[in-house]
Amino acid sequence: MPLSRSRLAVMAGVLAVGVMLGVAELAAGAVSSGRSLVVAVGDIVIDLTPDRLERAVISALGTNDKPFLIACILVGSALLGAAVGALARRRFAAGAAGLVAMAGVGVAASLADPQTGVTGPLLAGASGAASGVATLRALLGPIRPQNATAGSAPPRVPTTGGGADRRRFLGLAAAAVVVAGTAGYGGRLLAARRRIEEIRRTIRLPRPARRAPAVPAGAELGVPGITPLYVPNDRFYRIDTAIVVPQVDPAKWTLQVKGMVGRPFTLTYEELLALPHLEADVTLSCVSNEVGGDLIGNARWQGVPLADLLERARPRPEGKQVLGRSVDGFTAGFPTSVALDGRNAMVAVAMNGEPLPAAHGCPARIVVPGLYGYVSATKWLSEIELTGFDVAGYWIPRGWARDGPIKTQSRIDVVSRRVIAGVAWAPTRGIERVEVRVNERPWRDATLAAELSEDCWRQWFLPWDPPRGEHVIAVRATDGTGATQTAERTDVAPSGATGHHTVRVEIS
Repeated sequence: MPLSRSRLAVMAGVLAVGVMLGVAELAAGAVSSGRSLVVAVGDIVIDLTPDRLERAVISALGTNDKPFLIACILVGSALLGAAVGALARRRFAAGAAGLVAMAGVGVAASLADPQTGVTGPLLAGASGAASGVATLRALLGPIRPQNATAGSAPPRVPTTGGGADRRRFLGLAAAAVVVAGTAGYGGRLLAARRRIEEIRRTIRLPRPARRAPAVPAGAELGVPGITPLYVPNDRFYRIDTAIVVPQVDPAKWTLQVKGMVGRPFTLTYEELLALPHLEADVTLSCVSNEVGGDLIGNARWQGVPLADLLERARPRPEGKQVLGRSVDGFTAGFPTSVALDGRNAMVAVAMNGEPLPAAHGCPARIVVPGLYGYVSATKWLSEIELTGFDVAGYWIPRGWARDGPIKTQSRIDVVSRRVIAGVAWAPTRGIERVEVRVNERPWRDATLAAELSEDCWRQWFLPWDPPRGEHVIAVRATDGTGATQTAERTDVAPSGATGHHTVRVEIS
């Protein structure tokens, strides 16, 4: 069945938007100040999304939230393209203006990013808009009616006689698909060249002045399926506001320490590496981690003690808060007293024995034992500013608690015919006891692995020989202060979820 001219016009609009976005991606990747227009719009969407909706999306999609957002933006762009095509069939100038407006939105979103220059976004927007308009004009040429009368139904592209026009449209459409796909992929490849992986391989980390203690025997239980003591970097959870990981060249990076201090200063990456380093094992957790969730991980971190940097800056009494700021504008703040109370808070440059991966904050990030990431874990760090508490970090105005101590929690990782096993954590307090309950029977003490440090999780296990049938298993932990985690279930907002992790299994 031949397609009507109106449907072909809609297809033309969708393809024109595809070419526009692909060429814009290519142009953005070709210059150092460029940035994907789609990603830039996504960042604005994240900033404007109501907190309740954002929590729901993270809870439902986890680390797939950003790909989902990008997919939604692309689908929305295609729908706008369909409208542009329909409009351009009647009045080409109006359709062309629609494409220019779409590109303009992307440019404006890019320019709102503090780490993006002016030239890149303008080049991406202009080249994208020009190619989109040219594609729209080319695709509409074969389907414009030749002898339509006012008020008559839109004629269909003929299958005979005038079939050459339809064949020409399909040929141009195929070419547009190739251009859009090739340009978009090429843009990503060009952007990849700016990534820091090759640079990371050339970095030589200094030997820490304070090494982490050796891993004690028995700290790793070796139970099949249990979460490892150290989570590999490529499996470590990632939750942040960046749709695309910032690619920061350490050679061009600086860290400013400023604000309510007597002696502000700036460090280069080389200067940061030259300072005395510490090494520490620290478990980090996202406040959005549901009971039993996997938004948590343990790693061996290396960096400069945050207390050393603050003491060098000479904090003034009114500087009650340490506010970290990322290169992309994200902020997170916590009490200055926390950085100075003796815990292993640091500006980290390494993770599990290698320079920080880009996804986890290269060149530097803040690591603070005992605090959820939303108030402490500033990745791609560019500034440390001492402020009063009248200055709020990114998540605080969005309804999250100002203080974010990590709650005592435990999780069941393994249920087999022989063993129940998992991990428990209470950073800065340590884990003293883990108990397991099966089918509402009395709680039983699990066996704890050797403690790595009070800042880290501990593995645990309980042997069992279950009969056939359904079983309900729950776990709870007691931290080093003697406090046992509550059974009361609460949401992750505003200060972290509570409750016992419970699983239901069928033994056949």
